[in-house]
Amino acid sequence: MVHRSHFSLRPWRLVLLALCVLPLVAKAQTGLKLQLVSEQTAVVPGKPFTVGLYIEHDRGYHTYWRFPGIVGVPTQMKWDLPRGWKAGELVYPEPERTLMFKIKAQGFDRDVMLRTEITPPSNLKIGEQVLIGGKASWMCCGNTCHPGSMELTLMLPVAETAELNSKWHKLLDQERAHAERTSDAWSATASEKGETITLSLRPASAEARVSKSQREADKIIVFTEDGWFDSDKPQTIQRHDDGSLAITLIKADAYLGNKPPKTLVAIVRNDDGWLQGGELRCLKIAPKIER
Repeated sequence: MVHRSHFSLRPWRLVLLALCVLPLVAKAQTGLKLQLVSEQTAVVPGKPFTVGLYIEHDRGYHTYWRFPGIVGVPTQMKWDLPRGWKAGELVYPEPERTLMFKIKAQGFDRDVMLRTEITPPSNLKIGEQVLIGGKASWMCCGNTCHPGSMELTLMLPVAETAELNSKWHKLLDQERAHAERTSDAWSATASEKGETITLSLRPASAEARVSKSQREADKIIVFTEDGWFDSDKPQTIQRHDDGSLAITLIKADAYLGNKPPKTLVAIVRNDDGWLQGGELRCLKIAPKIER
């Protein structure tokens, strides 16, 4: 499914949007390489383990986050597992701002590791080999967009114990360390008037790290989880002396939900960190929208 929250687009935007909604039938891997990897060297019966979908982008290409913004299609994985196996949801790393030509979207320019927790059945036989996999689908864009899909598989032995694969464990741990999360160190409120949404963030404890200057605060980016505000419209940030921030967002021209949301579901990224010591780059918030 293509996430779109903006239908009143300029002609050149309509062309780009059309490129990003083509059926996912391309066979060539244009702009990227994908592989399915395991954090463990073996499968232990009944014990969950993490499998990663590792995406390496060619220079100038990007793929999309779980909610791309006004253009793009998120990378997805449809699992094909043996009977008795279970797969959790596909977990995306912290979002980044990327550009589809001149349109601001939510995705990844860097090489990125998506991940899923897989649970095998407890009746596997020690010493046998198991094959797991599924069909990955994606949209990879540079100057043009290239939809693609591919069957990916991974063969693993079944053993009583398993060690960590040092290479993949390191990459997966890096992604986990930067995952978005909530924090009691900050409080958030949101108000809406006409086409404008004002998000207010205030330090709520000594653990909160406040921006030292307006220039530092200007680097903060708000990512939408549902398309209620436009990922491409300007975001203005006002820093106050008490460390609080007032962020102005512009509502999307169109929204895919059946009715206006009650909360502002968003992730606020601050590469300097929301907590003391520079920890927590992505703060997950969902304040009630006051109207």
